[in-house]
Amino acid sequence: MGGGAAVTRADAPAGSTADLRRVRGDRTRRAVLDQAVQDASVHGLGALSLGGLAASAPVNKSAIAGLFGSKEGLQLAVVARAREVYTEAVIVPARGAERGLARVWELVRRWIDYSRRRVFRGGCFFRTVEIEFDMRPGPVRDAVAEAQADWEGYLAHQVEIAVDAGDLSAGTDPRQVAFEVNALLSAANDRSLLTGDESSYTYAATAVRTLLTAHGADPAMLR
Repeated sequence: MGGGAAVTRADAPAGSTADLRRVRGDRTRRAVLDQAVQDASVHGLGALSLGGLAASAPVNKSAIAGLFGSKEGLQLAVVARAREVYTEAVIVPARGAERGLARVWELVRRWIDYSRRRVFRGGCFFRTVEIEFDMRPGPVRDAVAEAQADWEGYLAHQVEIAVDAGDLSAGTDPRQVAFEVNALLSAANDRSLLTGDESSYTYAATAVRTLLTAHGADPAMLR
């Protein structure tokens, strides 16, 4: 009994210390990634460096290397963190709208707000990195492509629900609509960054409204 009690007392502080280290490690990792996603949205994933992040994040270069292992490991972690931020800014708020056409339109509104507010300093993170990696095969390109495919797939699914509900015309191709909507939103993001003129968002919203109306949407639902 006495020996068992001694082991328990010895283990408790060690376990607590390990938990504290884990919490600190998670906090440090998040701080580095939050800085990295902002930097990458402006300069691209290729411009990220362990030394550069160490200069702007509250951790040294060796610690960053310990967290991510390699530059590619860092890039993959940054893409994953960007997906979390994107989901929190666009997908989650839009879930308050009814599935189908109402949610399609809410996703459009939330996407425009996400880009306009510069949730990522360089505009849409994925617009920056998809152009950077479109001709560079490998795990990072695969991760970026997967993120974009998941977004367009989700948008297409909402369009499909709208078709099934009769909010859009029978025969409407959900994938085609999702592709066109995404292209219009991306164009607005790019033009606003280039010119500093936010009117591109108004044009994009009008163009998406026209597109959906052409497929049978009630204009009153697209305000």
